[in-house]
Amino acid sequence: MIRSKDLDKVAPDDPIAPASKPSPSALPVITPLKQKVYDIAGHATSPLSPFLVNPKKITFAEKNDGEEILIALRSHWFTNVSWILITILMSFAPSFLRYVPLLNSFPPSYQFIAVLFWYLVAFAFAFEKFLAWYFDISLITNRRVVDIDFNNLLDKKFSEADLRNIQDVSSQISGVSQTIFNYGTVLIQTASEVNVIIFEKVPNPNKIIKVLQELRSPGIKNQ
Repeated sequence: MIRSKDLDKVAPDDPIAPASKPSPSALPVITPLKQKVYDIAGHATSPLSPFLVNPKKITFAEKNDGEEILIALRSHWFTNVSWILITILMSFAPSFLRYVPLLNSFPPSYQFIAVLFWYLVAFAFAFEKFLAWYFDISLITNRRVVDIDFNNLLDKKFSEADLRNIQDVSSQISGVSQTIFNYGTVLIQTASEVNVIIFEKVPNPNKIIKVLQELRSPGIKNQ
């Protein structure tokens, strides 16, 4: 087979196109207000963090158009220690059934059903406590402060106040655990229908107060 001489020719290099830059709309927008919040409060990446700055996956049904969540707060993780310990004790409780003569007198099938029922109760207890911690949340947006009290699946309370109606902000840290782990209660006095918005047992109360002071300052545009 005769080989074409054209195959031995090296074609001139094609011009290399410059790498395309992402469009401005694809980049995260860091406004001066968000940057100030970052500078004061820092940033946590875990969705289970009790102190989230500019969270991406948290919202609420009453959120207005153009409203942005700047900080999402849950009770400090140390507040979960008590129910976690109770759950652990409940999970080990069936191991001591053999020391209860009355229960040992029942047939094995009944004992199995009793143990299964006990574990279901322990799971339901822990699951409800986790939901209450996860969904009992306090929010600071660019327009207002919001407190959502999630007591259980059938009981939820919503309180809010505009930033311009905030009159005074104070915090209270009491007890050994709150002092060591730096969490406490933030009291927000308002001129709204709800006179006081309470953020209970939240981390870093001093940072929360600084953020609210910054949002209330005349030089910040919150809308």
